Amino acid sequence: MASRAQLQPAVSPRLQPLQLAAIPIICLAGFSAIPWVWTNPRLLASIWGAVGALLLLLVMVWRRGRALSYDVVPRPVHYVQLAMHSSIYAYWGWYWREVYHYIPLIVAQIAFVYALDMLVCWSRRDRWVLGFGPVPIVLSTNLFLWFKDDWFFLQFLLVTTAVLCKEFVTWQRDGRRAHIFNPSAIALAGFSLFLIATHSTHISWAEEVAVTLGRPPNIYIEIFLLGLVVQALFSVTLVTLSAAAMLYLLNIAYTGATGVYYFVDSNIPAAVFLGLHLLVTDPATSPRRPLGKIIFGALYGVSVFGLYSVLGWLGAPTFYDKLLCVPPLNLTVRLLDRVSIAAEQRWELRRLNFAFMSVWVALFLLMAGTGFLGGRHPGADSEFWHKACDEGRRGGCATWIHSLTVSCNHGAGHACLTLGSLREEGRITPRDLPEAGKDLARACDLAVPHACANLVDMLQHNGPIVFQPACDRGDGESCFVLASLYYAGGGLTKDYPRAASLFRQSCADGWPRGCGGLGECYKAGNGVAADPALAARYFEDACRGGIAASCFAAGGIYRSRNEEALASRRFQQACDLSVRAAIASTAYFAPGASASAGVPSFCSTPIE
Repeated sequence: MASRAQLQPAVSPRLQPLQLAAIPIICLAGFSAIPWVWTNPRLLASIWGAVGALLLLLVMVWRRGRALSYDVVPRPVHYVQLAMHSSIYAYWGWYWREVYHYIPLIVAQIAFVYALDMLVCWSRRDRWVLGFGPVPIVLSTNLFLWFKDDWFFLQFLLVTTAVLCKEFVTWQRDGRRAHIFNPSAIALAGFSLFLIATHSTHISWAEEVAVTLGRPPNIYIEIFLLGLVVQALFSVTLVTLSAAAMLYLLNIAYTGATGVYYFVDSNIPAAVFLGLHLLVTDPATSPRRPLGKIIFGALYGVSVFGLYSVLGWLGAPTFYDKLLCVPPLNLTVRLLDRVSIAAEQRWELRRLNFAFMSVWVALFLLMAGTGFLGGRHPGADSEFWHKACDEGRRGGCATWIHSLTVSCNHGAGHACLTLGSLREEGRITPRDLPEAGKDLARACDLAVPHACANLVDMLQHNGPIVFQPACDRGDGESCFVLASLYYAGGGLTKDYPRAASLFRQSCADGWPRGCGGLGECYKAGNGVAADPALAARYFEDACRGGIAASCFAAGGIYRSRNEEALASRRFQQACDLSVRAAIASTAYFAPGASASAGVPSFCSTPIE
């Protein structure tokens, strides 16, 4: 009699495991064909470096000769997070278009993590689970931290850290192996510490991400409603509820005691509100019993509140507060489960969870209805902090200076003028002429009335010594400002050779506008022999650094050489950079406003 196996119909074999691994690697390589990627050598090297690392790992797995397999198991916790994250990106991106511009690199990371996850898994055991698991790792990580194009290899290292910690950093929990840390949270915390320690936040979009998340109107309502879905399905309501309640109480107490706001321009920053819905509610790395969840969430609220002050005291960016505390809290979950006394059966827990959701809905409605969340926060206006400073309220002057600094750094010319005047005066903040000069130069560059005159007046009273020491220490911006003043004869005797030398130093110190200034010198033959080829080279350096005017200047040189295709790409790049900068500016200062005023005319008219 024929065996049962012989009687069964033949089944077409599935894709072989290593063939499956090759698909995301090939997809990742395909992203190098995007024009914006292949015109940036460092970004292109990041993509191909990631492809090369995956191919090496693929060969290592193949040479082991083991019988590999995979199961297709889409888990609800993963595809629900996918839907939640995608909704946030879609709404956020409508008000900060940099998000939409960045989507191809997010998809590239997803391809990278799929390949890495399966290859790392197969290097340790023979079976891998194919589902949506890699997607939430990438999407949740990118909701809090991106690296700029020139440093994008760090983004691959960031998600690699998440995958490796998920696979290798485990413990026994409830009789089975489980990862200790939320994969995204441990990677974010580690890289946040790296950026803080090296004072290199500027190589990332961390600040822009933290600020612009709060700019879409009703973002709190969106996060809240999406969070209800997760809470209903996975019973994590108590974590979010207790974290939000703790932050609410601490804010009320602080404002009542001091008359000012703790988080400056919001009571609970949108990025923190997102964190208490995403980073601390991972069912695998948070407590499973009600009392443990309450303590866990409350500890998150206290930790965020405390870290904000600690980071500010250290002079570090305060927006890392929501990221640094999650891994230490993950280490407490087994202890919190042991001390928790609420040990109801599963059906009782689900019934209680809906009761907890009702409490959370009531608390959110209270916070939203009283203006605690959403709406225009008084602290968002620097004049509130100006008044608090005049009244001698706690932290009022320091916060006013901080508020002006953030606004100036993101294109608010009047904030630059005020900040420069305060730093020159030295009454409210320590006198700092080099920084004051840079602030006034930015305001002058933004055509703020009286800013240029104030800068010239400062130089006439103090001379180039205002900028020269900082320039000699490697401050490229100071070199650029001083070079510009020598080039234009603003407050200093016009000196083209000196200007060209300082532009060169500024460029060498990594200030892209210095490269653009040197390009102008070579283009016009001012201070150096005219050389269109060198001008184009330096314009290209500045263009890669995000200077739209230099992209446009490079395009003009290419057009004069009849290199029309390259000229068109540079003109388009100039427009894209200008539009992105204008939209980013409106995201900071006027949510929903048109950015057309910040876009140069050459982006809306044909270039002859």
